Amino acid sequence: MSRLAPAVDLARINEELGHDAAGLVRWAVGLGLSNIVTTNFRPFEAVILHLLTQAQPDVPVIWMDNGYNTEATYRFADEVTEQLGLNLKIYLPRRSRAHREAVEGLTPALDDPRHAAFTEEVKLEPFARALRETAPKVWFTALRATDSAVRAQMEPVSINPDGLIKVAPLLHWSSKDLHEYCKQHGLPNNFDYVDPTKGEDQRECGLHLAH
Repeated sequence: MSRLAPAVDLARINEELGHDAAGLVRWAVGLGLSNIVTTNFRPFEAVILHLLTQAQPDVPVIWMDNGYNTEATYRFADEVTEQLGLNLKIYLPRRSRAHREAVEGLTPALDDPRHAAFTEEVKLEPFARALRETAPKVWFTALRATDSAVRAQMEPVSINPDGLIKVAPLLHWSSKDLHEYCKQHGLPNNFDYVDPTKGEDQRECGLHLAH
């Protein structure tokens, strides 16, 4: 485990700040370590982005744009980026969607043996590249306990085997909590969202299993 790990009392932080999203963000930013926040511009993503930019306006915002997003999602991404002044860094797959589909056809079904390679190409490899290039010590994510069985077992703050500190300030928030936050702060939202690597609710794409 990283030499950073012993300096973070996970049990205490999770107990004291696990249900205080803004407090948890301030604590993590206050560590003074390099950090990133990832987004996919799915519903309620403006909440994590607003929380982070309030604490650190220039925080690098990493988006793995798989090329399969809806028109509404791309418009939402532009709107949130402009409204919050995001320091957005977009990571694309090595091949365009047009190139991939010309050679291999449409998106493979979830039970297709090729689906794992598809997920690796459009999401996991771009994220690994983002980690190499930004070299963060802290990773903020908007995952929630209600997203999947895997995420229900997570803590708001954890440390990966490679020492990366993962912070999920919204882990215990409900959709109602997120909706109220958006209303309170005048944030836009987007419900026309599709993730081709998941295909259905409650299924992990692999990113949070690998990291």
